[in-house]
Amino acid sequence: MKKKIRIDYLIAFVLLLLIEVGIGLYVRDDFIRPYVGDVLVIILLCCLIRILFPNKQKYIFQYAILIGVLAELSQYFHLDKMLGVQGTVFGIILGSTFDVKDIVCYIVGGLLFGLVEFLITKKQVNQEKNESCVVNKSKIKS
Repeated sequence: MKKKIRIDYLIAFVLLLLIEVGIGLYVRDDFIRPYVGDVLVIILLCCLIRILFPNKQKYIFQYAILIGVLAELSQYFHLDKMLGVQGTVFGIILGSTFDVKDIVCYIVGGLLFGLVEFLITKKQVNQEKNESCVVNKSKIKS
């Protein structure tokens, strides 16, 4: 079961990564790129964490939000300039422009991921209960 979960999250990760790259390369607007992109990047990060640590489900979205906030704070303190990584891949990942709205988007993305995880887990628990009831009823009839 854990292998299937990893594959599901890997597929989600790859799709989200392609969407993020598409947004970064082709979208030049005032909503999708700055807001939807920031919401999706936290969901992307949650999927990556879920792939790497499939058994550590409990605080994934909180960790992802924390990583996003730390990245945003690094922009506030111009960490890219201090490290001399402007224009490099690492510099692009860090970013260079602080915006409080980005932190709000990270929180929204993390909460969306957490909500979906909660609903999936709840559905799986209900299915397991139903399967358990069916098995128990068949044992009673035997």
